[in-house]
Amino acid sequence: MKDTDAHVTGADVPAAGAQGPLYRQIKDAMLSALAMGEWKQGDALPPEKVLASRFGVAIGTLRKAIDDMVADGILTRQQGRGTFVAAHKRNSHFFRYFRLQRKDGQKAYPTNALLTFRRVRASAAARDALQLGPDEMVFEFSNLLSLHGDVVLVDSVVVPDALFRGLTEAQLKARPSTLYNFYQDAFEVNVIATEERLSVAHADLQHAVWLDVAPGFAVLEVHRIAYSYHQRPVEWRISRINTTHYEYIGPHTGE
Repeated sequence: MKDTDAHVTGADVPAAGAQGPLYRQIKDAMLSALAMGEWKQGDALPPEKVLASRFGVAIGTLRKAIDDMVADGILTRQQGRGTFVAAHKRNSHFFRYFRLQRKDGQKAYPTNALLTFRRVRASAAARDALQLGPDEMVFEFSNLLSLHGDVVLVDSVVVPDALFRGLTEAQLKARPSTLYNFYQDAFEVNVIATEERLSVAHADLQHAVWLDVAPGFAVLEVHRIAYSYHQRPVEWRISRINTTHYEYIGPHTGE
């Protein structure tokens, strides 16, 4: 745990002229500290008294900021232990972002196979989704996911080279956990929120082969942008899903 009283940084106090309720300004300052890597996922935060002194606010104001971040899934409280930065682990937190289940209600962790991998210059669509410049590079890869032994979906994923410098095909194939856990552990990229759009599409020839359906078969298409702190986009993916025996479950209230 870092010594938060040793020095003052730009994340220590709300910016001059900051607008909005004070607790939201403190929340923004804490998000800046997280974005700069002061506290990593799984780390314990300093005691509330120390943080309140650091930010120059009352304990009640600090707690309101922390309550907001707990509600957002950024922080977690552990009875008798303190407040921690939320971490992606193989537990119920996984289903916050993986929202498919069999139509009989059975959930399962997927098995995955890497289909494609390349490093390329970002397309116009990728630049728009990830807020990139005209000459920036990205990694593009596709994963085939199965549930209960059934091939269910193909994820086409794009991530910025600047955040995932040195990413290799071998790393993706060998990763022992979910993508977001892999991002966190290997590149210190923390996904804290996603934005999705759903539509119906028809499987092209390649996706028909991957999903073992007829060309033109109707699939659910989910466009997702994943965000880190301060709404920074870190991943763009398109999922194409065979919903014959599976259904998409939307996010729960409060996520």
